[in-house]
Amino acid sequence: MNSDIKSLFKQISILLWKETTLEFRNMNALNSVLLYVFSTVFICYQSFTSIPEISVWNALLWIIIIFSSVNAVSRTFNSEPPARQYYYYQLADPVAIISAKILYNAFFLLALSSLSFGVYSIVLGNHIPLTQLSSFMLVLSIGSIGISSLFTMVSAIASRTGNSMGLISVLGFPIMIPLLITVIRASKLIADGLSWNQYAKYVYAIGGIDLMIIALSVILFPYLWRE
Repeated sequence: MNSDIKSLFKQISILLWKETTLEFRNMNALNSVLLYVFSTVFICYQSFTSIPEISVWNALLWIIIIFSSVNAVSRTFNSEPPARQYYYYQLADPVAIISAKILYNAFFLLALSSLSFGVYSIVLGNHIPLTQLSSFMLVLSIGSIGISSLFTMVSAIASRTGNSMGLISVLGFPIMIPLLITVIRASKLIADGLSWNQYAKYVYAIGGIDLMIIALSVILFPYLWRE
C-alpha cells in the first residue's frame, strides 16, 4: 500500500514538472492569457477611469478572472496530441494525471488571479481595506482553486468531443454558478470591511465546493480516461 502511494506521488511530481516545463518552453499560451488580462483591464480603465462602487469593482474583477481562467485552463487536454495522451495512458495512473493537471492549473490560476488583482488595483483603485487584504487573498486563492479544478475536469470531458470549446461553455458555466455566487458574496463582504464572523460561512462553503469538485474529478476521471 505504501509503495503504491509513493509511486502515485512520484508520478504526480513527474507529470507536474512536465506540465511546467512544457508551459515555459512554449510561451504562446501564457502570453495570450497575459495579453487578455492587460487588454481587459485597459478597456475597463478607458470606460470607467475609476470605479467608486464596490459592487461594480468586485464584479468586474471576477469577470476578468473567470474569463482569463477559461482561456488558460480550457486548453489543458486539447493542447496535447492524441499520441502523447496514449503514451500517458500506457505509463501513468489516471489519478496521477488528473491530480497533476489540477495542481498545475491551480498554481497557474493562483498566479494569474494575483496578477489580475494587482494590475486591476493599480489601474482602477483598490477597494479592499488593508486589514482585510489577507482575507480577500484567501477567498481569491480558494476561488481560483475551485475554478481551475472545475475547468480541468470539464476540459477532460470536452477533449473527447469535436466541439471542445462549445462543450466547455455548456458544461462549465452552469456548474460554476454556485461557486461564483459564493465567491462574489464573500469578496463583497470583505470589501465592505465586515468582520470574519459575517463572511466565514461563505469561505467554508467555497472550500467545501473545492473539495467536492476535486474529489469528483479524481473519482470520475479514471472511467473517462479508459474510454
